[in-house]
Amino acid sequence: MIFLATAVRVRIRGLVHGVSFRANMAQRAADLGVRGWVRNLPDGSVEAFLEGDERSVNKVVEWARLGPPRARVDRVDVEVASPRNHRDFRIHG
Repeated sequence: MIFLATAVRVRIRGLVHGVSFRANMAQRAADLGVRGWVRNLPDGSVEAFLEGDERSVNKVVEWARLGPPRARVDRVDVEVASPRNHRDFRIHG
């Protein structure tokens, strides 16, 4: 069986710091077998690198458009990236 790997860099803007956004994204990604990382940025946004099978990566991106219950997502930018063969999903910064 052949799996097409995909990778994207995602930037989420809105009320996304202090609302468990990174922890919830990490759990969602791990549940779906998506690898990569998520981190807070100094400007108040969250950035993530997601890689895995296309369906699972898309599910994490769709989740990011809503975020956890206390978040308010105003904008999500997604750009295609080259897979980097991450082994798991980590929270940085």
